[in-house]
Amino acid sequence: MEEFDVIVVGAGSGLTIVDGAASRGLRVALVEKGPMGGTCLNRGCIPSKMLIHSADVAETVRNAWNFGINPKGYAVDFKKIVSRVSKVIDADASGIEEGIREERNTTLFKTEGRFVGKKTIKAGSTTMTADKIFIMAGTRPSVPAIEGLEDVDYITSREALRLKKLPKALTIIGGGYIAAELAHFFGSLGSKVTILQQDQLLVPNEDSEIAEAFTDAFRKRFNILLGYTAEKVGKKNGKYVVTASHGKLQRKISSDQLLVAVGRVPNSDILEVGNGGIKVNDKGYIVTNDYLETTAKDIWAGGDIAGKYLFKHSANLEAQYMYHNAFSREKIKVDYEPMPHAIFSSPQIAGVGLRERDLKKGAYGVGRYRYSDTGMGAALQDKNGFVKILVDRQRKILGCHIIGTDASALIQEVAVAMKAGGDLGYLTGTVHIHPALPEVVQRAAGNVVF
Repeated sequence: MEEFDVIVVGAGSGLTIVDGAASRGLRVALVEKGPMGGTCLNRGCIPSKMLIHSADVAETVRNAWNFGINPKGYAVDFKKIVSRVSKVIDADASGIEEGIREERNTTLFKTEGRFVGKKTIKAGSTTMTADKIFIMAGTRPSVPAIEGLEDVDYITSREALRLKKLPKALTIIGGGYIAAELAHFFGSLGSKVTILQQDQLLVPNEDSEIAEAFTDAFRKRFNILLGYTAEKVGKKNGKYVVTASHGKLQRKISSDQLLVAVGRVPNSDILEVGNGGIKVNDKGYIVTNDYLETTAKDIWAGGDIAGKYLFKHSANLEAQYMYHNAFSREKIKVDYEPMPHAIFSSPQIAGVGLRERDLKKGAYGVGRYRYSDTGMGAALQDKNGFVKILVDRQRKILGCHIIGTDASALIQEVAVAMKAGGDLGYLTGTVHIHPALPEVVQRAAGNVVF
């Protein structure tokens, strides 16, 4: 049995704890099978956003004629797009690993780990224990039980970001944020995209008004089949064939590539956390209290595997709290509020706080304003974008939801206002640059009706 002061499982946001503990002179073990940096750097937010920027550029070029510019002769070099991103990501991951291996207080176990007893982990051939253990081992793509799926070489978000060839036709099973972002990526570069979504709207976890507007916008770009369930998958003449049903209706969709994007599942089962006395909920997420302590003493969990929020920025926040609560005399409850998020599709979506369906009817007011009714919105010709702000009777901001150009940037102003106390006057009373796009947020705030 090898003994450490600290064991960290997961080299994503868990690296914050590794660095902090090692700087204290503690002996640290890091268990991570994959490349350093975790899902975000290698298979998630960073490579996807780099790739999506290429899609954004292609979309801008394709729509240039709307602004009196004729974009003759442009072509998509898909291999170059993916290769550029992969090289950057791989270099970053390798650099992190090199730094970890040079750190004298840290030992990297680049293998899969699992609990074999209380505060005891086996990683490869090494069995280890530690005074404190931190679990930030993330999630993986969920694979639905569809007849024939296991017999075909489908892809998930993990493989989609490393494809060597742009598919002429792509079928996506799922209609959440991953499906939305990848549909935009492949579709903008030239793939004919079909989305099979069981729900009646795409991105159904968003505010319903936003989800409706987004679904309408995507229908103009892609073949969207709402309310359809994929029943069977097969291959015929080198093509993927998905049989989907909607009540008595049945459709068969043929494509060059099949992407499954129906959500993610926590890696707690792979870690066999139950052997360590660590409880999980009915979805497999590790149960933690307000201090991110698990049901096992001196073991903390955070990030996606704890299931509070499945965002990189929330995982980074949790890593900071976990470190503080483990090594400080006074514990602090995690303060998540407000927690913004964004979907980097086209149109973009961003949100923070409560949705309208979370509120009691009659107890709130709504402020809306369209991009096209502002100077910059008109210049951008963003005809579908709008901001929606929800406030209580005391004019305190309860939530904000945005669809349109740079929504991911615009939402931050509202998040800051909410953190400062949430008074709507922070938005209406602050001078905004004219005719910059943030005016649409200010005008939505000034347009609240009950």
